[in-house]
Amino acid sequence: MFHIIGAQVLGGKRIAAFAAATGLAILIGAGSAAADTTIKWLHLELDPNYVAIWRKIADSYEAKHPGVKVQMQFLENEAFKAKLPTLLQSSDAPDFFYSWGGGVLKQQMATGSLMDLTTAMKAKDGSWLKSYNPASVEGLTFDNKISAVPFKLGTVSFFYNKALFAKAGVNATDIKTWDDYLAAVKKIKAAGIVPIAGGGGEKWPIHFYWSYLVMRDGGQKVFDAAKNGQGDGFNDPAVIKAGEQLAELGKLDPFQPGYLGSTWPQTLGVFGDGKAAMILGFENTEANQRTNAGDGKGLASDNIGHFSFPAVTGGAGAVTDTLGGLNAWAVTKKAPPETLDFLAYLTNAENERIMAKAGMIIPVAVGAEDGVVNPLMHASAEQLAHTTWHQNFFDQDLGPSVGRVVNDVSVAIVSGQMTPKDGAAQIQDAFEQDQL
Repeated sequence: MFHIIGAQVLGGKRIAAFAAATGLAILIGAGSAAADTTIKWLHLELDPNYVAIWRKIADSYEAKHPGVKVQMQFLENEAFKAKLPTLLQSSDAPDFFYSWGGGVLKQQMATGSLMDLTTAMKAKDGSWLKSYNPASVEGLTFDNKISAVPFKLGTVSFFYNKALFAKAGVNATDIKTWDDYLAAVKKIKAAGIVPIAGGGGEKWPIHFYWSYLVMRDGGQKVFDAAKNGQGDGFNDPAVIKAGEQLAELGKLDPFQPGYLGSTWPQTLGVFGDGKAAMILGFENTEANQRTNAGDGKGLASDNIGHFSFPAVTGGAGAVTDTLGGLNAWAVTKKAPPETLDFLAYLTNAENERIMAKAGMIIPVAVGAEDGVVNPLMHASAEQLAHTTWHQNFFDQDLGPSVGRVVNDVSVAIVSGQMTPKDGAAQIQDAFEQDQL
């Protein structure tokens, strides 16, 4: 599955209005502005404030490079998923597009759809390559080929409504272990408050719980062995235990009514409207809940707290192990050379600092770290700065076929429709099938 951060599903009229308000070209039926070279940039960001920052950067680049036009093209999440594979094989392919990395990016690279950026990024003194956090480049390198330009890092953690926690008599600093977390959920529920905003409709938001529990129970050794086809794979006892712990959470009925049909934007709205005490979400959850709240304002920033996914007593993983994204810009094979020059400009320290100060990203550009000024974003940045293992989203890292099963199984386990053992077996079967 694909993760869209800070987005909401728009109908045709709202998409048209969004395009008119921001001056963007909608991909379907979009025409190219007259220019010597047009760079087609495909994205799925719906926050107009963020898009305006990108447009300003692009305008600045155009002013310095007469004859080059940067055309921003937009697709909403589901259309992106449906159309991108076909687009990449067509004459309408974008020159660069947003990527979540992992197995999906690796697969796109294997099909020959993408440009190998290794030579370009290592050219001359390698200054372009050295301008990024080394871990970000490593995470986008497959078979010694750099497949995309790093853009941002992210991590998933818990955000909570301080007022609702206080009403329930729960102190977030006391939540150190999974057992502590379950106790907090029970206490919040006993106070007549929905403990968690859950997004079961798109499934991938629930996979965060299963993934983190696998990481906490088994550690990197178990997960790496499983994804490399070693040992018991996803039938490892630690993986099954993670499923049992997820099932235990599900039995507490911790989510809002109808969560199995809730999209991620709707889930953010539940949290932003104060209808659930916490949410397991991305680093920019504060901005996203505001965008998706019924009143467009959401919770005040000083009413939102943050804590890491708790440890599991006796588990091999550390509480400092993080799950999250490594997002990048993938360049298509026939993109004009100016595309690489623009991407180097878009992701340089100065521009990444601008985006970070706006609360848009946790930057990967070396020297841009001081741009993270938002307290909650800074908390996530601190997590990443001290991570002992940063794991890309399981459903991305394992590729689309296995990832889809991971998401399905996570929802089935938490909702009591599948046993943890059967869930682990299904993921292992999908993995083995994918290797054929």
